[in-house]
Amino acid sequence: MAKMPEIIPVTDLRQDASAVLKRVRTSKDPLIITQRGRAAAVMLSVSAYERAEQQRQILELLARGEKEIAAGAGYDLDDVLAEADTGLAPNSK
Repeated sequence: MAKMPEIIPVTDLRQDASAVLKRVRTSKDPLIITQRGRAAAVMLSVSAYERAEQQRQILELLARGEKEIAAGAGYDLDDVLAEADTGLAPNSK
């Protein structure tokens, strides 16, 4: 089961921003900040943000590849692997 993210009101962030930032950095989990009882923002450590961004970019590339395949564009896998084998062969240099 997925872990529930921590939730704090914006007033807690205002009162002790340094402690909240430390908690976010050490936990690596997102922190949901609420305002007037509703989710207003999500705070992430830089490493968690970078990891999420990298995953998003990979998913975007995969989705683009799926669209290209559906449209009949792109390259045949066997051709790509054959070209890679040729390029990696000891005598290819």
